[in-house]
Amino acid sequence: MKQRFQPKFNIKKGDEVVVITGKNKDRNTPRKVLAVQPQESRVLVEGVNIVSKHLKPNAQNPQGAIVREEASIHISNVMLWDAKAKAPSRVKRERKETSFVRIFKKSGEVIK
Repeated sequence: MKQRFQPKFNIKKGDEVVVITGKNKDRNTPRKVLAVQPQESRVLVEGVNIVSKHLKPNAQNPQGAIVREEASIHISNVMLWDAKAKAPSRVKRERKETSFVRIFKKSGEVIK
């Protein structure tokens, strides 16, 4: 489904997040966001939702291969990690001069 507007999310590439739902081995560990797909409301998180991808044989890979890589998860299943509070935290956005600043609700610290 195509949307006409660009949705606003508080999670960006490079942020530390915690998976709050899903497999137990993936939860409650801070991990890095590799990519954000705002139109699909999905994020790619390092080491989470590993899937096996089968590659057909080709000139570079005459045998073919099975590659394990991360698949995206829904953005509602992750929460930003507040390192100061050592816990996941919600985020508020405040307007500073000409741009918006993200701030952790638990510690009040500005997110870089």
